[in-house]
Amino acid sequence: MGLETVLVAVDEGDTDRLDALATTAVDIAGPAAATVELVRVFSETAYDDAEAGLDRPEPTPTQVAQESGALEPLERAVNEAGLSYRIHGCLSDATHGVVSLTENLSADLVLVGGSRRSPSGKVVFGSTAQELMVDAPCPVTLVKG
Repeated sequence: MGLETVLVAVDEGDTDRLDALATTAVDIAGPAAATVELVRVFSETAYDDAEAGLDRPEPTPTQVAQESGALEPLERAVNEAGLSYRIHGCLSDATHGVVSLTENLSADLVLVGGSRRSPSGKVVFGSTAQELMVDAPCPVTLVKG
């Protein structure tokens, strides 16, 4: 079984890692001609802010992700590499939302951004990337940027 689907999940904290995520997605998905699933995970606040900028009544999270421009650097890189991609939006707990989409899309690999935190910060606040690595039905790659 080869690599067919790579899911790239980002949230508002990944702004500085979009280029690194885009490069990694293209480097991994390109040789396999895999489909790239771009997922924007919204917190309630980020969703409300992005939705307010759209001229559309009650858009879905996917419509907000498609129209807000938040994934534009990823879209551009994947498109320039000639890879097929789709955009998804997710308004929920990041881990649950990404795991659910990973299962629904039959993703073979998940790429997420990560930041360096102190051990006590990880204990107190948890780590979405760590939770994904445990709960996802496929391998998860942490991309530092």
